[in-house]
Amino acid sequence: MRAYAALKHNASQLHDSQPGPGLDVWLLGSAIMLLCIGLVMMGSASISVAERQLHEPFYYIWRQSAYIVVALLAGWAAFYVPINVWNKAGPYLLMFGTVLLALVLIIGKEVNGSLRWIDLGAFNIQPSELVKVYVVIFLAGYMLRRGEEMRTTIKGFLKPMMILSVVGILLLLEPDFGSGVVIALTALSMMFLGGVRLWQFGVLMMVMTMALGVLAYSSPYRVERLTSFLNPWADPFNSGFQLTQALIAFGRGEWMGVGIGSSVQKLFYLPEAHTDFLFAVISEELGLIGGLVIIALFGILVFRALRIGHIALCQKEYFAGYLAFGLGLLIGFQAFINIGVNMGVLPTKGLTLPLMSYGGSSMIATCLACAILLRISSEFPEAGMALSGDHRKMRKTP
Repeated sequence: MRAYAALKHNASQLHDSQPGPGLDVWLLGSAIMLLCIGLVMMGSASISVAERQLHEPFYYIWRQSAYIVVALLAGWAAFYVPINVWNKAGPYLLMFGTVLLALVLIIGKEVNGSLRWIDLGAFNIQPSELVKVYVVIFLAGYMLRRGEEMRTTIKGFLKPMMILSVVGILLLLEPDFGSGVVIALTALSMMFLGGVRLWQFGVLMMVMTMALGVLAYSSPYRVERLTSFLNPWADPFNSGFQLTQALIAFGRGEWMGVGIGSSVQKLFYLPEAHTDFLFAVISEELGLIGGLVIIALFGILVFRALRIGHIALCQKEYFAGYLAFGLGLLIGFQAFINIGVNMGVLPTKGLTLPLMSYGGSSMIATCLACAILLRISSEFPEAGMALSGDHRKMRKTP
């Protein structure tokens, strides 16, 4: 009887670890569309650069295709990991990510004045991209375990901030100011949604804003970036060059764009056209309509992530809910900042456009985030039908 009970218990655990039928097709569809459009537009933006630098016009296209395959395989594997496993692994993942950030400062590869990559021979890895996801997983677990302490005491509120400050310091030493801002915004938003007191949140926001301001103005190049975007035409051939070329790309695109492959700004006028400033090329070739479609797809993805988190919290699955909120906000903040930088409404940051810009680490990290979101929607199928308002089949809250 004991052997039978043990076998039944193991079979039940195995069944619970399998994904359910409630896959969120809206989230999956928007992510796939962004991937496909991104590959086409990244290829269009990179052909001239690849031909000039490497004498191989399809160099970046082939590499990006390989990155997408690896990212999809990593996402496929992550989809079959139960959510409770991510909860247990959160602290270890953050420690692993912190070690990688420290290694960057020791053996990292410098590109354009920043020490952000570890050279692995065939490819480079950018630990900060993975750390963004690790921070969200860790913080979701902390909010589950220490939620009451976090909401009622200063100590509980400051503990995760002190841990994340180590990550922030390592990022600033690279320097990677943009990733630090994204992580800070995501962490603060998660804690606000987790129910921290408004005055605590306000005080911490003021302290972090002052600290980031001091750090920004402590480096001349950061001051230049923060001031040049306000009036890039004051110095269009130096500090404002990148932004003025991006704005010219937006102007040339008008409503319908000049057509795929017909961009002029990508022909060595717009630096980093296939990475940080890909959205400017998209807007030039596909016009305002194309840019709005990209923004709408990101809006759908983020909305579905937040909706999945809401349904999970309604069922008192707090870790899954916090994790979905955090991953959705992470993707949303990065896309918002990248698009804002391209349009000249935010200071220049070295952030890629998720699922679209060239880069393996960013692609893998974002696909991992989307796979975890799909896993949450699969474990809680009600999230998949939430858009239609059908709540009659929702499980009763335990």
